[in-house]
Amino acid sequence: MRRTAAALILLLAGCSRREAAPRPVAAEFADPRTCAACHADIARTYAQTGMAKAFARVKPGSLTAEKWNARLDHPPSNRSYELIRRDTGYFIRRTAPGIEPLELEIHYVMGSGLHARSYVHRTPQGRLVELPAAWYPEKGGYFAMSPGYDRPDHQDFRRKISTDCMFCHNGYPAAAPGAGRPASEPVFPATLPEGIDCQRCHGPARAHADSGGRAPVVNPAKLPLERGMEICMQCHLETTSFPLPNSLIRFGRGAYSYRPGEPLADFVLHFDHAPAAGRGGKFEIVNSVYRLRQSKCFTASGKMQCTTCHDPHRVPRGADAEASYSKACRQCHAAGPHPERAGCVSCHMPKRRSEDVVHAVMTDHLIQRKPPANPLGPLAERHETPGKSYVGEVVPYYPAAVSGEAELESAVAQVVQRSNLKAGIPRLEALIARSRPRHPQPEFALAQALAVDGQRARAIEIYRALLVREPRFVPALRNLGELLRASGNATEAAAVLERAKAEALDDPGVLLALGQAYRETHRLNDAASAIRAAIANDADFPEAHDSLGGVLLEAGRAADAEAALREAIRHRPDFAEARANLAQAMALRGDLASAERQFREAARLAPGSPEVHYGYGAALLRAERIAGARIELETAIRLRPGMVEAREALGTLLSAEGDWSGAAAQYREVLRLDSGSARASLGLGSALAAQGAPAEARRHLDRAIAAGDEAVRKEAREVLEMLGAR
Repeated sequence: MRRTAAALILLLAGCSRREAAPRPVAAEFADPRTCAACHADIARTYAQTGMAKAFARVKPGSLTAEKWNARLDHPPSNRSYELIRRDTGYFIRRTAPGIEPLELEIHYVMGSGLHARSYVHRTPQGRLVELPAAWYPEKGGYFAMSPGYDRPDHQDFRRKISTDCMFCHNGYPAAAPGAGRPASEPVFPATLPEGIDCQRCHGPARAHADSGGRAPVVNPAKLPLERGMEICMQCHLETTSFPLPNSLIRFGRGAYSYRPGEPLADFVLHFDHAPAAGRGGKFEIVNSVYRLRQSKCFTASGKMQCTTCHDPHRVPRGADAEASYSKACRQCHAAGPHPERAGCVSCHMPKRRSEDVVHAVMTDHLIQRKPPANPLGPLAERHETPGKSYVGEVVPYYPAAVSGEAELESAVAQVVQRSNLKAGIPRLEALIARSRPRHPQPEFALAQALAVDGQRARAIEIYRALLVREPRFVPALRNLGELLRASGNATEAAAVLERAKAEALDDPGVLLALGQAYRETHRLNDAASAIRAAIANDADFPEAHDSLGGVLLEAGRAADAEAALREAIRHRPDFAEARANLAQAMALRGDLASAERQFREAARLAPGSPEVHYGYGAALLRAERIAGARIELETAIRLRPGMVEAREALGTLLSAEGDWSGAAAQYREVLRLDSGSARASLGLGSALAAQGAPAEARRHLDRAIAAGDEAVRKEAREVLEMLGAR
């Protein structure tokens, strides 16, 4: 539940259950192994269910279904993956042209393997990373890209597993990851449970176990119908896995705070597309409850729930399964037109290929008269962009109506994934003013939405006000720091990010942002130290390696910069900006041929990036490759007309060609954009002097001399001397 599109794969994977963790998240929970002492038969059959097998540690020789030592080629990203079995364990190795291979060990699997199995690597810091290849059992089993990965710019080895995903794939951990650290990537404890245990449905059982069974636990069968079904819905209700959002945890609730028997809406609110969007017929991998609730059998009976058909303690197989489910149908359809032995489910609840995990085949829980055409036909993977693929109202789904604080949370849902940004911002702002929320999330969401909408000054104002009341709220500190830096106030940004670092010493994102602010205040040593600390806490952080390369380039350490930039590309082969920076480093040491290859690849990966085209043009200009430089610089300006650096460089090129009129036009535009540009004043003065306009030339040359750049001053004086000599 509560998964975003970026976390889609985490619905999948798994292996057989091994030893459980010694203690879940709170002292009220028992060691799950104690249940089997009194409930041996139930424990034995439950161990074979998908829930029990939803997460497991991998041991050498434990993954026997897969065809190991296989190669998976992925043409869209031009990468290949080797799935390797060694005596020491299992590994995935990625190769790509011109890049050092990257290999990670598989430490865990997620999912039962009935529909899919995904692979998980644990970093030295305790983060869990989904790997880019998954196992699908259809047609005898095969490896294919993980869901969301069939695209040129997939996340490779960088998709971190969130608490949202772990919530539905495992028991509660001994310590809540990221507790007190909202919006941070979770760091999981060294020992994790393995599979959903009994307490997810029956509630904490420490007192029950310690009292020899005298203290009661939750019996879902004795709960009111709605409360009982909500136990299943905590994980099996998802309106969509594509950007919306499908659900939000209630303000003040922890990721692992739901307890069976409490109203699910006290823990989480679910949302859906607006009816007018025409998406009610979607079929996705965790749609079972969503689809069931659309069925006439469900709406008309008034008593149907998941356990009407499913025994959560056991999974029937083969013919037993068909008979079991048909028996449930005949509770209401005993006098149906079909032969008594006919199976109901195969026709009225057919298996279908899911829209979001296209290699997975699932049972469609929408009970319908006629099955859809070609339910197992191939599907192309679909990718949706927040705020673009769906733009419209985010409507409450469960509960269907909201009031009080839930109304404010529903307003947050309009903006957090940009689905209803324009209408959602004023709605959220009005509700905040009216309700004065106790929690920081509404104002934080509002500030984020304003920043995305281009209202930086207003976003900064909201962040400042929020931090007066919540001075240690790290997400707001980080976002404020990054906004201040983007607004040209790097000094204050560094001070704000230092406060964030004090609260989150090991947060790689905070450390990187701090390093970038230091760089812009010319504190290069401090910048390098902060960015290196970010890398130490997350070695697979290409943006940090790229930023370190930029700092080292600025410090004149081209060889070290090149090594850092190669590492950025190794972790993210499609990182166009890092390739452009690497090309700059290569060009500086005179290897223009290698630089050109990197620039061409960067331009292929990011044809709309003005920075890439400017960097390529500047390098060609330094090499006196005038024709190519002009094309690249003009492309950069076309993509971003206000790009001062590209216009200055184009002015230099036109001057070198003797096109003084064209050069003057570029320099005038630079001075319109940045009146304090000393180099533009020098260039314009020189161009005017060459055009025979000495009086105007002197005015601009005098401005260049008044600037602080000594090299510019020297050139301006030389031009003035030539004018005087005339």
